[in-house]
Amino acid sequence: MLRTLTATHTDAHCELDFTTPLELAVATILSAQSTDKGVNAVTPKLFARYPTALAYAQADRAELEEMIHSTGFFRNKANSLIGLGAAVVEKHDGVLPNTLDELVKLPGIGRKTANVILGNAFDVPGITVDTHFGRLVRRWGWTDLEDPVKVEHAVGELIPKRDWTMASHRIIFHGRRVCHAKKPACGACTLAADCPSYGTGPTDPIQAAKLVKGPSRPHLLALVGLTEDDAPAPAPRTAADRDVP
Repeated sequence: MLRTLTATHTDAHCELDFTTPLELAVATILSAQSTDKGVNAVTPKLFARYPTALAYAQADRAELEEMIHSTGFFRNKANSLIGLGAAVVEKHDGVLPNTLDELVKLPGIGRKTANVILGNAFDVPGITVDTHFGRLVRRWGWTDLEDPVKVEHAVGELIPKRDWTMASHRIIFHGRRVCHAKKPACGACTLAADCPSYGTGPTDPIQAAKLVKGPSRPHLLALVGLTEDDAPAPAPRTAADRDVP
């Protein structure tokens, strides 16, 4: 399944934009209950305004809250960012630490966030157990555990350590693009032959292909012998479809 995922998601990567470990830490904090796309729309101006840990520590709260407002829970996130900046300045001379033990002691950074930072900013292998990851590894029978830390350790025993970071990206990509929570695209999934939950979603290739999402959709469909012409994606849902005033 890992080999198949590698061939399926050749473009897998961290979808949060960043250039430094601190930027990734900030972006990951902002990503809670928000989309990566939404975070990436905010961070260019944010990173330019607050280039260092000290800048966050000394930030004007109202200004910071306004800049991150669109990501949701902006007050709590502002607290975390200001606290993060202060802690990094006071305890680490303004440089974000590169160990799990030190990262999880910082405001706003839990184990999942720490693993994102380690794997993508410091090249230290880490497993990122977000909602997609946990859902898929349970659906695939890799573990039946629910606690994210226990899931991390259980899956870590199945995957070579050197592959932890990229396996996390590929599983998350698969969850976002193919193996959706309520209606997975089973009939257009490269893992169909090995998946114990095959049939949870539509198995007809054409119906399943309509559920495949993302910029790599043509590639994903080609892997199962389909083209975009075979199964045009449904039109995006409108406010009327969702019964939203």
